[in-house]
Amino acid sequence: MTGETGEVASGAARSAEAETPLRRIGQTDIEVYPVALGGAVFGWTLPSGRSTDLLDRFVELGGNLVDTSDSYSSGMSEQIIGKWMRERGNRDKVVVATKVGRHPEYPGLSARNIIEAVDASLERLQSDHIDLLYFHAEDPDVSLEESLSAVETLMQAGKVRALGASNFSADRLLEARIAAGSGLPRFEAIALEYSLLRRDIVEGNIAMMAIAQRMSVMPYFVLANGFLGRHRNIKSFNPSDTRARRAAQHGGRHGTHVLRILDNIAMTQGVDISTVALAWVLGRPAVGIPTAGVESLRELEALMHAPQVQLTRQQLADLDRASAEQGRNWLPGRQRS
Repeated sequence: MTGETGEVASGAARSAEAETPLRRIGQTDIEVYPVALGGAVFGWTLPSGRSTDLLDRFVELGGNLVDTSDSYSSGMSEQIIGKWMRERGNRDKVVVATKVGRHPEYPGLSARNIIEAVDASLERLQSDHIDLLYFHAEDPDVSLEESLSAVETLMQAGKVRALGASNFSADRLLEARIAAGSGLPRFEAIALEYSLLRRDIVEGNIAMMAIAQRMSVMPYFVLANGFLGRHRNIKSFNPSDTRARRAAQHGGRHGTHVLRILDNIAMTQGVDISTVALAWVLGRPAVGIPTAGVESLRELEALMHAPQVQLTRQQLADLDRASAEQGRNWLPGRQRS
């Protein structure tokens, strides 16, 4: 086994070995496996059948949080997930997170659009409730009080269990905290880009605020658009592949150095480099449940193995130094094995 992408350690395919501890989302009673399955590719680069195969294997490996949006593939992602849950009869065992605010028919975060968007999502998901509803992005044209009041109505109707924010600034999160003090729903989670090659968005005010408010940071693009995984070979990427094109942006000296460190650790650990990259994210303060977008069972199995990987003090230090070359390495109390 080497650290090369696509080669998965034999242990990676084992289902939730040694009882992986679940993680709680914010201050809710929702507990999930430490890795969420992203549904952005469902109905886009992956047809329904292959998406269903991934969902089946994800559950077999112990996963239960599926992350999607009403704007992914124009709602097709939600439809695929909803059809899968209905056919498997497993809605009560799956935690569904979806987002509103970017669907062309319900743009922004006005009360009316939020309520109508949620009803449309519930129809596609073939469900009577959404476990974690995200505001997909800030809406400067609508007061946060109006948006939160709409969610309060949805919660009272039993249609939404918990609320999260995606790509919100620290200032907006502080505004939401003040609004929650008057009785409006609070944000339990914040979804932001975070990886060994993109630490600046989270590290700083966002992380300190999340820790203080007991709010879970839910990282996405944890493999830097696949550069720390299947798209590492940027010299041969297809220019029409959006994700590969994004991954190529990380192909400078800094990204290459991080890959070299990952290769060495992956070789020692006997796992894929993507497993190591995700294991590092999982050990960061304030991080709740990272979302992994995959396109193959092999990729999925490698990432689902990450919670069982114990990085040594030296390995963590090496990754911290390498990744901090263009970022901030301030966070206190990093977990060490």
